[in-house]
Amino acid sequence: MATFVGTLDNLHVGIAIAVAIAIHNIPEGLAVSVPIYAATGSRGKAFLFSFLSGVSEPVGAGLAALVLFPFLTQRVLGWVLAAVAGIMVAISLDELVPAAKSFGDEHTPIVGVIFGMFVMALSLWLLK
Repeated sequence: MATFVGTLDNLHVGIAIAVAIAIHNIPEGLAVSVPIYAATGSRGKAFLFSFLSGVSEPVGAGLAALVLFPFLTQRVLGWVLAAVAGIMVAISLDELVPAAKSFGDEHTPIVGVIFGMFVMALSLWLLK
């Protein structure tokens, strides 16, 4: 949804968001497929569920197009992008960082957050 809305406003914003999501999809695909493969021993099931996880994003973009396109203004665009960013930051800081800290070194998750911010800043700079 963010990629669709961002691209409608500015192609460079859409590309930056798409690159960020593509980078994010690598560990997401692994997080989906590895446990399924470990539990079932089936590469096919692992691939299928990883594929379904990835294909949900273009489907979401299509639904966003159907719902938002008639109402899309600069204000709606700003609200949608802010909401998506806020949700991702809230999940990361409220759920993922504390969970990662529980596995041992308490500084590694924060280093990961900082590294992720650096990767995003670099990708935005390179795509500008």
